[in-house]
Amino acid sequence: MIGYLGLGSNVGERRANLQAAVDALPAHGVTVLASSSTYDTDPVGPVRDQPDFLNACVRIDTELGPEDLLDACKAVERELGRDLEGGVPKGPRPIDVDLLLLGATEHRSARLTLPHAQVTARRFVMIPLLELDFDLRTPDGTRLSDVLAALPLDEGVRRAGPPLELGGG
Repeated sequence: MIGYLGLGSNVGERRANLQAAVDALPAHGVTVLASSSTYDTDPVGPVRDQPDFLNACVRIDTELGPEDLLDACKAVERELGRDLEGGVPKGPRPIDVDLLLLGATEHRSARLTLPHAQVTARRFVMIPLLELDFDLRTPDGTRLSDVLAALPLDEGVRRAGPPLELGGG
């Protein structure tokens, strides 16, 4: 099934952290098909006093269901040094691997909501997603390009570099 993951890092070598996540995903049953460019983004949410993030989105193919794919994302975060228990929620982190969309799947559990709530709320998610597929829609048919056009321009999102490399892992 085709899906999309959001990657972010604001601690250490940010691009290397994103690349390490792309390289680690195949060992967890996730094939990375494409990567967006990378984007420097201002912190948003409750913890604004932290370094800027480097973000990207990747298109994936997997046979994993939503909960197993979430487990794979969390495993990659742990492998790359993220403290999932003791870190500051929404604070600085070496890696963030978010499950954004998984085909036309709508899912809600205590651990996971699909599509991810930030898919239609954050420019730093939608800009790289739309780079991968400008016609992308949520499972209910909402065109992400229409949502992006309606969002306020209050988030700093700046193209930082080329797409991440595929097939390195």
